[in-house]
Amino acid sequence: MAVAPHALASQSALAVLRDGGNAIEAMVAAAATISVVYPHMNGIGGDAFWLIVPPTGDAVAIDAAGQAAQAATIAAYTARGLDTIPVRGPQAMNTVAGAVGSWDAALKVSQTHGGHQTLPRLLRDAIDYAQDGMPVTASQAHATQTKLRELAQQPGFAERFLWQGEAPATGMRFRQPRLGDFMARLAEEGLDSFYRGRIAATLAEDFRAVGALLDIDDLHAFTARTCRPLQLDLAAGRIFNLAPPTQGVISLAMLGLLERAGIRDVAADSADHIHLCVEATKQAFSLRDAYLSDPACMQIAPESLLDTPRLDALAANIQLATARPWKGVARMGDTVWMGVIDANGMAVSFIQSVYHEFGSGIVLPQSGINWQNRGASFSLDPKHLLALQPGKKPFHTLNPAAARLADGRTMVYGTMGGDGQPQTQAAVFSRAIWFGQPLQQAISAPRWLLGRTWGMNSDTLKLESRFAPEIIADLRRRGHEVEMLAAYDESAGHAGAIIRSPDGVLEGAADPRSDGGVAAY
Repeated sequence: MAVAPHALASQSALAVLRDGGNAIEAMVAAAATISVVYPHMNGIGGDAFWLIVPPTGDAVAIDAAGQAAQAATIAAYTARGLDTIPVRGPQAMNTVAGAVGSWDAALKVSQTHGGHQTLPRLLRDAIDYAQDGMPVTASQAHATQTKLRELAQQPGFAERFLWQGEAPATGMRFRQPRLGDFMARLAEEGLDSFYRGRIAATLAEDFRAVGALLDIDDLHAFTARTCRPLQLDLAAGRIFNLAPPTQGVISLAMLGLLERAGIRDVAADSADHIHLCVEATKQAFSLRDAYLSDPACMQIAPESLLDTPRLDALAANIQLATARPWKGVARMGDTVWMGVIDANGMAVSFIQSVYHEFGSGIVLPQSGINWQNRGASFSLDPKHLLALQPGKKPFHTLNPAAARLADGRTMVYGTMGGDGQPQTQAAVFSRAIWFGQPLQQAISAPRWLLGRTWGMNSDTLKLESRFAPEIIADLRRRGHEVEMLAAYDESAGHAGAIIRSPDGVLEGAADPRSDGGVAAY
């Protein structure tokens, strides 16, 4: 079974599973396809993270956060008269894209589990959709129109993403021939060529052509890192997520705080349920804002943020009757989460992103890749936790989640949405696992979001309009500043999940806020 926020990606994964591929191979196919068919949310010019949970043995994580260019120094920006890193244009394009390297690392793990699918087979759908075209989604059309003013003049953007100078209409056939040709080269020359082969030389020429700080030595220096994920034991089972530079530890901390705050003693989807999740968010984000960065620059071991005394102390700050004051530090980002579980029980939770909608907005002239702007999250204040340094990894909101539950089930789950990711993960997990809701109900039910995500400027508690009026009024009485969203608002995330029972039965759910679907056989 596969789930993705675009149905064509889940179908690409399913086709590989039908051909005898394993979950890792299926996810590579899905990752390639979604980089073509959902280009405003992700692409091969972005980063990616994997969480692989085999039927037995240790879980495996892949960190493919691209590091800052060697030329990306604070002085390089201040010399240009800048006091912040631009979010668009060549100066925003200052980190290596790690997604392709993550696919390569994942396929090496796949080989230890009997993987045998060829790279041309795995990239076939993506190449076809790029060269032959696919319909523009409403999400892409809206994102293009909304961001048209700031993106239209960026090098290469109009040629790839606009139609006669305007945003494409929903349903229009959308072709990306240069990107398709480039992916065909990847299939022929191998994924490592992106960093150390002839393709890397092409990318370096493109970097110079658009005036980016990246060069070929930065590509040569990149390697996706295979490592152990973080884990947290709850009464419900063992939960996995990724270590920094992701905020995976925060998603784990939130679940630990909710268990301590008595989440199972309240009614599902009640004001108490939402309030506890929001208050746990505030406490967990205080850890994020104080400690999380490139692990090489952190002053504290990430796993220590999950220590029992620390979580106990934070949970004591959560009061059921009253909302604590909060002024968050927004961490935004456009992303795709996808999940696959194969017939043998191999489970994959995966996330891929270019940061803001369309990343830097730069489309490289030869390859047709739109490059990420993840490095815009760095600070030019040398004393800041996220201060820019050559070779440093930027902070990532990205964090794919998985669980081995105490009853023998395996779960993969996640979402896009910057600050919303840990919150939506908590909503889905609490509904499906603690309250026993069917998975589709857990994902479709109205959601909340504290703070900001892509396209937002306020720090309010945002609620989808399907919540009952009495719940909204109750949350306001407790001190929450409430703002209303649409009934199925895309800013609440594109969540998905799959659960496999010990007898092999699979349950999956896709988010109606996305263009996705579950594919299974």
